Amino acid sequence: MGTLKTEPARTRLDLLAPPVAAAVERWPAEAPVDVDSVLVAPIDADLADTAAFCVAYEVGLDESANCVVVAGKREGEIRYAACMVLATTRADVNGTVRRLLNVRKASFAPMVEAVELTGMEYGGITPIGLPEQWPILVDSRVIATPHVIIGSGVRHSKIALPGPALGALPGATVVEGLARPA
Repeated sequence: MGTLKTEPARTRLDLLAPPVAAAVERWPAEAPVDVDSVLVAPIDADLADTAAFCVAYEVGLDESANCVVVAGKREGEIRYAACMVLATTRADVNGTVRRLLNVRKASFAPMVEAVELTGMEYGGITPIGLPEQWPILVDSRVIATPHVIIGSGVRHSKIALPGPALGALPGATVVEGLARPA
């Protein structure tokens, strides 16, 4: 995990956005990944964007996963999903994601909308603590990664956890081919 100085997230809720902290506090005891495997590390908020973060903290792009909020409309209803993809890939928004959302056209959700609906900071959005009705689509390469670094809901920290934990989140579905190489 590069040069990150991690601690159990449940002991540093101050480093998490409120919805993320709430999700960590109610982490199910029967979850396949123990809450103590969810770690958090403070970072420089100016280095939160993936490329800058990976260089500054010596984390490989193949160990960093991005959460992309996608929206599509069907019969007047806006449907949202969170897509978890490795930083070495890009979500197949107009192919796989569009089909899974069952919409004609899918696109990245506008920043203001994503921030307002998640209660998280742009550039720090994470699948932990998202609105319960949102599907979380996880590329199969993410869960095959022993440990991944993801957002924490804020720009001044990152979460480190086992890749398989993302596939076990409530509302998560592991999808083969969700992303394409960047």
